[in-house]
Amino acid sequence: MEKLIPDYKRIYTDIIIKDFPDKRDCCMRLLQKESLSVVDIIELNEKIFGFPDKETFAANQRHRSYRKTDILKILDYQKKNQLNNKQLALHFKLSRNTVTKWKKRFVV
Repeated sequence: MEKLIPDYKRIYTDIIIKDFPDKRDCCMRLLQKESLSVVDIIELNEKIFGFPDKETFAANQRHRSYRKTDILKILDYQKKNQLNNKQLALHFKLSRNTVTKWKKRFVV
């Protein structure tokens, strides 16, 4: 059975058209991509809705999930920018333990 992945392009395009037409220009670069990564989705969400308060952020943080390709992009970003685990965790709002587990699992 194939996993169904939400069509984030369509979802965010509909949200922008219906509720935030003034933010269309700043989001079009991301929406024109072939496929959206988790990092792109987070960036779109922040551009459209702004930064959440602490309670909302904590609740949303628990429900994040990353595909293997997204994890590899994040770890590649760390390598390119010569960041340590703490700096990478702060940049992507992750746990340092999560970064360490990813590095062990996906040897880079």
